[in-house]
Amino acid sequence: MKKTSVDRREFIKTSGNAAAGMMVTAGLPVRATSSRMTSDSRVKRSLKFSVIGVNHDHIYVQVEAARRSGGELVSFYAKEPELVAAFSKHYPDVKLARSEKEILEAPSVRLILSASIPGDRAPLGIEVMRHGKDFMVDKPGMTSLEQLAEVRSTQKSSKRIYSIMYSERFENRATVRAGEIAKAGEIGRVLQTIGTGPHRMNPSQRPPWFFERERYGGILCDIGSHQFDQFLYFTNSTKAEIVASQIGNLNHPQYPGLEDFGDVMLRGDHGTGYIRVDWFTPDGLATWGDGRLFVLGADGYLEIRKNVDIAGRNLGSHLFQVDQKGTRYIDCQDVPLPYGEQLINDVLDRTDTAMDQEHCFYAMEVALKSEKQAQRIDRKA
Repeated sequence: MKKTSVDRREFIKTSGNAAAGMMVTAGLPVRATSSRMTSDSRVKRSLKFSVIGVNHDHIYVQVEAARRSGGELVSFYAKEPELVAAFSKHYPDVKLARSEKEILEAPSVRLILSASIPGDRAPLGIEVMRHGKDFMVDKPGMTSLEQLAEVRSTQKSSKRIYSIMYSERFENRATVRAGEIAKAGEIGRVLQTIGTGPHRMNPSQRPPWFFERERYGGILCDIGSHQFDQFLYFTNSTKAEIVASQIGNLNHPQYPGLEDFGDVMLRGDHGTGYIRVDWFTPDGLATWGDGRLFVLGADGYLEIRKNVDIAGRNLGSHLFQVDQKGTRYIDCQDVPLPYGEQLINDVLDRTDTAMDQEHCFYAMEVALKSEKQAQRIDRKA
């Protein structure tokens, strides 16, 4: 890999140390004139939370979302010594619990975060809810429709929160701002979204489970789940038909369990969508993936360059708006990231403001059905 490239795993770890979520902050030349109150200007409410499972570096983004919003990380547990060491290096004052049970039974802990192996997330979340605690988990929140059904049943009976952090929406300032613009009607009724989620694979840095289909859930379930969340959110769809989906291993036959490409065409009750995800980001790009989202409205459109502007602007969270008045670039550097604060308030107040629970589950349902129904298009020998 070239020295100028930013490795995704290291970038996420580095961003985990920044209370403002540096991973998704854009260093941009022109400031927005928004008068919105930032999260930092509000009175934060305290809540103790713990972590179980740190198998994906997204855990650092999850922790910082809670910490910058008033959450206090009091303990964590992981089985793997090397992951324990890495997490303790970031949070040296946080107690290492002796077991999952110690955290599950801690009366002062209200919320548990996890970025465990994807196939293990739903069983853990079920235990968390059965112990009377709320759960914030990395995407994908589950890896099968059977797991989803059990999670739904437990959530309904326990009345606890099962929140999946779809970080491409919640932790990207340009996506947050685009959502505000779209919901305000500035581009008219949203007709379609086109979401692309390319990633750099770095196979030598990946653990064995990354290449095991049953453990990561497939490409549309895993990295595709971000895109399904955004499609539903921006189009205001509550139902979606999978018109066509396909998955394949197009260029990595040495990893037979890997799916390196997937795409989907969707028809929702309030809009249409196209999604493409892959593991083909070249080393020459100075970030882990040129993720983009296009939101087409009846009176204009938005383009979000999530991680990089190849025209030369620094870092990520780039937003472009085209409407009847003209074309403009919107600086999103100071856009607040409300998800963490909203979730903490939901835990304390038993409300549902960070993300509608059914939306949370339905985004995964559509992802899992797309994965299950997908046609295989593996590379021919």
